[in-house]
Amino acid sequence: MPANRDALAPAALTSLADLLHYRAAKQPHDRAYLVLSDRGAEGAEITFAEIERRAGVLAARIAARAAPGERALLLCPTGIEFIIGLFGCVLAGVIAVPMMLPRRQSARDASAGIVLDCAPRLALAPRALIDGGRGDLVGRVAAGDLAGNLEWLAVDDDVPAAVPDLPQAPAGDDLALLQYTSGSTSTPKGVMVSHANLLANLAMLKTAFGNTTQSTYVSWVPLYHDMGLVINVLQSFYVGSLCVLMAPVAFIQRPLNWLRAISDYRAEVAVAPNFGFDLCVARYRPEQMDGIDLSRWKLALNGAEPVRADTIRRFSETFAPHGFAASSMYPAYGMAEATVLISAGRRGAGPAMRALSRDGLQQHRALAPRDAGDRQTMVGCGRALAGERIAIVDPASRSRLGADRVGEVWVAGPNVARGYWRNAEATAAAFSADIDGEANHCWLRTGDLGFVDATGELFITGRIKEIVIIRGANHYPQDIEDTVQRCHPALRPHGGAAFTVREGDEAEKLIVVQEVERTERNRIAPDEIIGQIREAIVNEHEIVPDQIMLLRPGALPKTTSGKIQRGLSRQLWLAGSLDRL
Repeated sequence: MPANRDALAPAALTSLADLLHYRAAKQPHDRAYLVLSDRGAEGAEITFAEIERRAGVLAARIAARAAPGERALLLCPTGIEFIIGLFGCVLAGVIAVPMMLPRRQSARDASAGIVLDCAPRLALAPRALIDGGRGDLVGRVAAGDLAGNLEWLAVDDDVPAAVPDLPQAPAGDDLALLQYTSGSTSTPKGVMVSHANLLANLAMLKTAFGNTTQSTYVSWVPLYHDMGLVINVLQSFYVGSLCVLMAPVAFIQRPLNWLRAISDYRAEVAVAPNFGFDLCVARYRPEQMDGIDLSRWKLALNGAEPVRADTIRRFSETFAPHGFAASSMYPAYGMAEATVLISAGRRGAGPAMRALSRDGLQQHRALAPRDAGDRQTMVGCGRALAGERIAIVDPASRSRLGADRVGEVWVAGPNVARGYWRNAEATAAAFSADIDGEANHCWLRTGDLGFVDATGELFITGRIKEIVIIRGANHYPQDIEDTVQRCHPALRPHGGAAFTVREGDEAEKLIVVQEVERTERNRIAPDEIIGQIREAIVNEHEIVPDQIMLLRPGALPKTTSGKIQRGLSRQLWLAGSLDRL
């Protein structure tokens, strides 16, 4: 094998277009991606050179219809078409907008909001979906296209077109992606990720992971998610390794097939949110693990939601007989506003865990527990990446805090994105923060709470924001509350709160409390309404609430201006002090 096969892509690369040409020239016949069927059988595959060729064909078609800087929706399921669509946009100078396929019969679908926000010129999807393979996909997306300016292109129509030359290769400061932060809000925000941001974070990942062309990946994480797109698809491309792709639904239905694929392809890197590791343990059957060897799995990245100590322990113990090493577990922390990854540990070092005082954390300090009842085990998320800075800041005074002091996590570095698409106010609030007494530094406010210990390890303790995170997906509480209040006329509008609670190291649980209209409180069947609420939340948000409580009118705490106090609602629920019906 040539000596340069494991070399890092040259620093001279300034865009994903450069990266595409580099890999196609260095490894033209090597497999870049392989797609597995829902049962684990090998399906479509593609080499680096073939990606370059097909992306060039698509780019010519895109360039004939859209000018550089215009937007194109990527509406492709996990597979080769998504990757061709992404690089086709790159070569045409068009900004790609990865988007989840619209949900059937969902009043909360975010696609219309995303379309309205980014005003795309094109929508890229496989021919089968455009022609009706998934219900009225075109109609549901077009609902947000009030100007009627959206044109559809089939990614898999691999027919060269006679068009003018492609535009000049994108520069580092040009936008590569709009990564939308939430699929559950009517006013989604698109993070503006430049080519320079991506290449910087990919270089950081390479240094942190220590991966090479031999570091095969196996991924089921959705490609419209920054973890699936950047950490898996683009990072494997960056180092020139094979990435084996599974559909997310295939993992949810048969999670042990993910582990079998890791074994079959001798994968070194495979990542998932915390719930993914829990699901593998829950579905564990010894007879289904026959012949599976996980000893080659060196980087089991756990991120995208709070990392639980019990999850790490259960997974490591369950799969140790199949070769999994506890030292391979690799907690990390990131967000789309920083391209993807913010902090990570050392390869092979295993997770850093620390026993802390619950009472101390409530006082924003990382202290040793008084006794077993005060003990809470927290998992470290590694340290700042090369070329990046992390600060813990008092969110009120904006003063820097020392070791073991809990505050808001702030980040600065070349991986921090440009801001939110056409949202100057939100951009200024999140991307232009200054630490008191420290001039000439512009920081990203993450909205997350945490602390850094004396060694530099970052621990995430909670969230300032009220986003509900269940199984790695973000859900805005007001959306869940709106779903509840629309499902039955007896439920009072603006009279509910949705929040999460956690006991010990268990996964977070969704709690919903909701007032009943005064005129209905003596005429309803509470169990029936609770059942309707549960069904509505499952159908609209694809999550199951742990508990639902009906409240008497006026029982929900609000501010004097009428705003719902979700934090106080949570405290009262924990104390058993809410006035339930």
